[in-house]
Amino acid sequence: MLTVALALAAGFACGSIPFGPLFARLRNVDLRKVGSGNIGATNAARALGKPLGVLVLICDAAKAIVPLVIARRLQLSDEAVAALGFGAVLGHMFSPWLRLRGGKGVATGLGVFVVLAPIEAAIAAGAWVVLYAVTRVSSVGSLVAVCALPALLWWRHEPRAFVALALALLPLILLKHRGNIARLLRREESKV
Repeated sequence: MLTVALALAAGFACGSIPFGPLFARLRNVDLRKVGSGNIGATNAARALGKPLGVLVLICDAAKAIVPLVIARRLQLSDEAVAALGFGAVLGHMFSPWLRLRGGKGVATGLGVFVVLAPIEAAIAAGAWVVLYAVTRVSSVGSLVAVCALPALLWWRHEPRAFVALALALLPLILLKHRGNIARLLRREESKV
C-alpha cells in the first residue's frame, strides 16, 4: 500500500506541471482567459497556433509517459503503476499551481496508456484522428476514445488494474467535458 500511495503522489506531482499556461506565458497570453479557458492542447492550438498546441499535447502526454517508463523499469506492481497513472491525470486536472484547476485529462491519459497498453492507446488515438478529420471537433474524438478505452482493455485481456484505471478516469474526464457535451448537444461546439 505504501508503494501505491507513493506512486499516486509522484504521479500527481508530475501531472500537475501546467505546460499549456507555461508556454502561453512565453507569448504573454493567459491561456485560462482566452478561447475555452482550458489549459490543454486544443485551446493552446486555438490561442497560440497549431505548432504550440501540438507541443502542449506532447508535453502533457510526456508528464505521464516519463514517470511510467521509470516505474516499469523499476518493476513496480500493476497496481502501483496504475496509481501513478491515475495520479498523473489527477495532477493535470487539479493542478495545485493553478489553484486546483487544470485540463481535461485526455492528453495525459493518452500518455498513461501509451506506456501501459500501447495497442489500445493507438486504437483510441486512431478513433480520435478519424473523428477529428471528419468533424474538425476535437471533443468528439476525445469522448469516443475515452469511452471506448475500458472496453478495449477488457477485450484484449489487459491487467485488471489497467481496466480499473480506465474506468476510474472515465467519469472524471466526462465531468471535465460537461461543457463540451452540452455544446455538442446544442450543435454549438467550436471547430479547430
